[in-house]
This record gives sequence, C-alpha cells and structure tokens, in this order.
Amino acid sequence: MLQNILRLIRAKNLLIIAFTQYLMRYAIIFPMLKSKGYESQFGDFNFFLLVISTMILAAAGYVINDYFDTKTDLLNRPKTVVVGKHIKRRSVITAHIILNILGIIIGFYISWQIHLWKLVYIYIIVTGLLWFYSASYQKMFLIGNIIVAFLTALVPLMTVLYEIPPLNVKYFDVLLRLDDNFYKMFFWVAGFSVFAFFTTLNREIIKDVEDFEGDNAYGSRSLPVVLGINNSKIITFILTLLTIVLISFTYFYYIHIPQRVDYVSIVYIAFFLVLPTFFLAYKIIKAQNNKDWKIAGNISKLIMLFGILYSLLVWYGFNY
Repeated sequence: MLQNILRLIRAKNLLIIAFTQYLMRYAIIFPMLKSKGYESQFGDFNFFLLVISTMILAAAGYVINDYFDTKTDLLNRPKTVVVGKHIKRRSVITAHIILNILGIIIGFYISWQIHLWKLVYIYIIVTGLLWFYSASYQKMFLIGNIIVAFLTALVPLMTVLYEIPPLNVKYFDVLLRLDDNFYKMFFWVAGFSVFAFFTTLNREIIKDVEDFEGDNAYGSRSLPVVLGINNSKIITFILTLLTIVLISFTYFYYIHIPQRVDYVSIVYIAFFLVLPTFFLAYKIIKAQNNKDWKIAGNISKLIMLFGILYSLLVWYGFNY
C-alpha cells in the first residue's frame, strides 16, 4: 500500500523539488548575501514550510493528474497505474482536496510571517492550474505543456520570492545609502527557472510522443496528435538547440569574466550540459520508435538535473 501511495504522489519527484529549493537557498542565495555582508531574514523553519508546501501542492497535482489520466495510462503504461487498481478513486479525490487545503494554509502562514500575505495567491493559482491542467488543459494543443513547464520553473523561483521582501524591509536604509539591491540574486535564480522552463517544455513534448497511442485513442489534442510525430520531432529538435543557445548566452554574458577564466565552469558546462544536449538533439533526429523517445526523455531528465547541480559550482565560486 505504501509503495502505491509513493508512486501516486511521485515521491522521487517531490524529493527533487525539495533538493532544488534547498540548493537555491544554500548554494545561490546565502553565498550572494554573505558576499555583500547581508543575512537572510527568512527563517529556516519558514523556509522548511515553503519547501513542504511546494511538495504538497506538487503531490496534489500528481494525484489529480493520475485520477483523470487513468484510461490513457492503461494504454500507455498499464504497469504503473495505481488509481482504481490499488487505491480507490474516491480516496484519490479526497487526498487531492486535503493536500490542496493543507498546502494553501501553509502558504498563507509563511506569507503572513513575512507580512506579504498576498503571496498566497500563488498557491491558489497553482492549485487551480493543476486542477484544470489535469481536467482539460493537458488535452489541449500545447497549453498543458506550457503549464507544466511554468509550474516547474516556479519551483526555484519561489525561494527568492519569499527571501527578498523581508531583506528589503530589514536593509532598506542600507540599500538606499549604498544604492544596492538584490536584483543579481533574483536573476541568478531566475536563470535556473528559465532553464527549467525550456528543458521541461521539451521533455513534456517528448513524453507526449511516447504517449501518442493512448492520447490519440482518447481524443487528446497533444502536439504529436495534432501535428504528427515528424513535426513534433522538428519542434523538440529546435527546442533542444535553443537550450544550447541559452546556455551559451548565459555563460558568455553572465558567467564569463575576461580577467579570470573559470575553467571549472567551462568544463562543467561543456561536458555536462552542452554535449549531452547535442547528444539529445542527435537522439531526437534518429528516433524511430517508442524506445528511442524514452531514451531521449531520460537524457533530458539528466540534463535538467545537471543544470540544477551547476548551483554547487556557484557556491564553490563564492566560497573558494
């Protein structure tokens, strides 16, 4: 039973969400604050609640998605279906409601703690998007893919949305006197969010190609169903090349310092981001069957992981 529950809420994905947010805090935000002599004003316990609330809403999204996707999943991946086979459908919808309420309550509490309760609207919007995505948006042309990519990009971004407001209050006079701000910190985290958006969007389209048979049978308007697999291949190939362009642009305009060559970043970006992304483009062009697309999907997951792990090099750069 426990195994089925963990599969339903995608426990591994939830751990990656927590890992990502803690990396943003301790590898990006803290070192940048320390380099300027500032200290975080968003307490550890409140940050823990932020992570928990993000995981709870994500779990609620996975639960309701499986609830609505039971029929197509029975065609596409019958061995992984939990709803209706191992857990009753009524129990699943009840769990979804409870998780959403709990996530919003925690979100309201931490928003109130930093005297910016309006941030709870993010939780309400996310809850609504996850429901409508599962109920209808995911069957619409591209809309579902964009929503998933947006929500994934929001995971790292949430950390600065809650870190910066109390910093501005605490250091208002200092920031005014020094003509300083926290824009650089925001844009660093936002950079990871943009990377997450494009890689997730690409990954979602690849997954739609994998699920073509079930989606086509049940009337989904996914990109491969509407435009065909060959056109989907072209679009994923373009998105993959665009990712390489964005990585290169970010390095040369924001990371590269002419006076000091960062060989560690060069090696990491070249071997763990650029080359794997070129390899992904190659696998997409050569993909002929479902197995090939599944391999492409797994490569895209690794690229996403390596992208987030670059934050450790940022931490290293600030500390050594």
